Amino acid sequence: MMIDKISGVNPLNNVQNTKRTNATASIKAGKDSISVSDEAKKLSDAYYLKQVADETPDVRTDLVEQIKQKIKDPNYLSSATIEATADRILAAYGF
Repeated sequence: MMIDKISGVNPLNNVQNTKRTNATASIKAGKDSISVSDEAKKLSDAYYLKQVADETPDVRTDLVEQIKQKIKDPNYLSSATIEATADRILAAYGF
């Protein structure tokens, strides 16, 4: 037995391809847009600033180290330095 031509092996392929082409052609691209309120922008800025504050250390270790080195020097602790420091502390509290 000899088979010359095979036709119609999968006749559903033709129907499925036609439906896919028609469905794809009917979709139209539109333009999307969004608007962000002023309140949302402010909240975004506040969130960003909070993250920066959380990542920043509370104690400036470099400044603390400099002050420790100055205090170790016996010439640094004079009555003028102590008075100036006391005045700055009182001024910070409004006295």
